[in-house]
Amino acid sequence: MTTTRVLLIAPALSTALREARFGEAEGAEDSGSGADGGLDPVGLRQAGAVRESFPRTSRLYVSPTRRCRTTARALGLDADTAPLTGPAPCAMGRWQGRTLDEVAAAEPESMAAWLADPAAAPHGGESLLALLTRVGEWLDALPDAPAEDPDRRGRVLAVAEPDVIRAATAHALGAPPEAFWRIDVRPLSAVELSGRCGRWNLLAGRTLDTGP
Repeated sequence: MTTTRVLLIAPALSTALREARFGEAEGAEDSGSGADGGLDPVGLRQAGAVRESFPRTSRLYVSPTRRCRTTARALGLDADTAPLTGPAPCAMGRWQGRTLDEVAAAEPESMAAWLADPAAAPHGGESLLALLTRVGEWLDALPDAPAEDPDRRGRVLAVAEPDVIRAATAHALGAPPEAFWRIDVRPLSAVELSGRCGRWNLLAGRTLDTGP
């Protein structure tokens, strides 16, 4: 059985990431600016600086958010033809577009419940457990996903939101849901997973070289 190697790349720096703002909903249009935060000039420069830092012979997936698709394009990837079934970020319901501080001030009890209980979804969106399950199912299905080019079958490249990368890492390690909050994902960082026979291994994340 072929080993599947998955390289997960976090989006480059954006205003939304700087502000700790809950990003856009799945399927938002890729135009203009907004809460999802298209990349800022620093993010664009850094993405351009690392566009040759990863293998091109890979199946490509891109989270359906503006900053992930903009990052993918800045990396020289064909984001427009990537499957729309790429791993979407957690659906945050009415908290979408608001900052963490704003929600904590307006709904402290709801925020506390969301952080403490993986099954809670006080925002009306998706719970942490639901996200972990969905991303885990996506990851486990990759070895069986069709590839037009057989040479690409064993390699997967995904530009994905930080919460998706956290969930994939926790799933690969068989970690409990609470481990999700203990995983930090920096802009333009990479996490590498390899899977075979239903078991995943983690190659500790490395930061892509973005230059000075």
